[in-house]
Amino acid sequence: MPGIDRALGYRRAWLLPDLRAGVVLTALLIPVGIGYAEVAGLPPASGLYATIIPLAAYAVFGPSRILVLGPDSALAPIIAAAIVPLALGDDARMVGLAGLLAIMVGVILALGGILRLGFVTDLLSKPIRVGYLNALAVLVIVSQLPTLFGFSISADSALRDAIGIFVGIAGGQVNLTATLFGLGSLAVIVVLSWRRTRIPGVLAAGVLAAVVLATAVTAVFGLRDALPVVGALPRGLPAPALNGVQWADAAALVAPALGIALIAFADTAVLSRSFAARGGENVNGSQEMRAIGASNIASGLLGGFPVSASSSRTPVAEKAGARSQLTGVVGAALVLAFMLFAPGLTDFLPSAAIAAVVIVAAAGLVDVKGFIALVRMNKVDATLSLAAFLGVLVVGVIEGIVVAIILSLGAFVSQAWQPYRAELGRIRGLRGYHDLSRHPEGERLPGIVIVRFDAPLFFANGGIFDDYVRVTVAAAGSGVHTVILAAEPITDIDTTAVEELLELDDFLVSRGITLVFAEMKGPVKDHLRDYGLSGRFPPERFAGTVGEAVDEATGTLRGDLDGTQWDTDA
Repeated sequence: MPGIDRALGYRRAWLLPDLRAGVVLTALLIPVGIGYAEVAGLPPASGLYATIIPLAAYAVFGPSRILVLGPDSALAPIIAAAIVPLALGDDARMVGLAGLLAIMVGVILALGGILRLGFVTDLLSKPIRVGYLNALAVLVIVSQLPTLFGFSISADSALRDAIGIFVGIAGGQVNLTATLFGLGSLAVIVVLSWRRTRIPGVLAAGVLAAVVLATAVTAVFGLRDALPVVGALPRGLPAPALNGVQWADAAALVAPALGIALIAFADTAVLSRSFAARGGENVNGSQEMRAIGASNIASGLLGGFPVSASSSRTPVAEKAGARSQLTGVVGAALVLAFMLFAPGLTDFLPSAAIAAVVIVAAAGLVDVKGFIALVRMNKVDATLSLAAFLGVLVVGVIEGIVVAIILSLGAFVSQAWQPYRAELGRIRGLRGYHDLSRHPEGERLPGIVIVRFDAPLFFANGGIFDDYVRVTVAAAGSGVHTVILAAEPITDIDTTAVEELLELDDFLVSRGITLVFAEMKGPVKDHLRDYGLSGRFPPERFAGTVGEAVDEATGTLRGDLDGTQWDTDA
């Protein structure tokens, strides 16, 4: 429990900055919590419970000094996709399913932290993250447009949402009053975000101004019945709300829980490391995973839903001067006080204003520059990112991410299956042995063929390796007596590839050619020994460097070739 150690070492100088940052943070916590609850298909109170409880739990279990946990735009659409089909329109069951989902996510993360499985987040590579976050931003923004215009639609996909919005606008369902409030709130948030303000965190300042102004205008001019409003919140403390859930529901939520756990930890880990680095600190990934797990379990037990670190609220806390998790505790306490003493204020809060808050927050997920950079740097990565984007929009949030991960793994296998391979030769006046396809001025050494294969040898590429060496030897013509494999890039070899290697060696021996391994790594040599090939490939078939192998093959002393020491080209 890192929070206890942090509390015992708390400095008095941190108190005022933490209190101030907690107050500023609250300006975001309430509207964003309500907004993401609605995106997830849940009542507004659930969003505030999912704000209060995780903040308190993370303050005790979390290793990061200022990370802010809570409802997140990347998770809300996935939560909705998981629980809405199971709830069948029953709001109470919806809340229970969301709580069960949070508990399952928390258990997965807690076990992952105990077993130190943080490396699984590597499955969400940068291209996939860019693609699915862009798609989620589109989904969230599109889902909030009807609310922004003051009407509602019933759809289960981005395409049907878009069609429903078009039909609603064309059919005259737009509520002009709600639209004015929505667009006005959007303008206030955006304009204040462009300007410098005395309140730390311009996003919080804009959100606070938009929400307060919209609520005040609605109350003063009696517009409550003229447009949709959030409605009064239930007064009271967070409490268990798992009634009606069954074991069958848990089975149906396993896949969504795994997907949410993966995304929640990936987002949190990146954010946690980034802010820890700014403060000159280190964060243990497994401890972070356990802390997010504990926070999700607590959220699910007390009426909330799955949460992760917030990429919008954490920077606000930092800019407001947060020094410790007391900032989050203060924010949680103020949100709780709001629910206890002023829950009726949201009875005058236009839903269109909340939609504007969510749209601005979701827009922060859009990373067009990141995708353009992928297109410029690596076409395969750009294709994976586009596949993740289209997969989430067309197939579904969870299914789209799974498809993107499978494509990513497929791309990795493809690269290992058809790796870069090269014949190396000598360039007069230059050290080392160089790729002849990139240096036409290079030349083969008489009687020697040097090849390099830039991948582990395994079942999928063993035959390709064998064929490449045979073709290269044939192209070298007669007189070849030694083939040197620059083996440094080969980090592993499996039993199937070993069979191909033996067939290649038999082929070369039948033509009076000796196969020599240069710079082979110790673990790969161990594999050959474990396969019982120590007699087939004795020590004299191995060389420390390509240069040594060449010296041995030519019978010269090292460095005699043109007075230059020849080493493998890096």
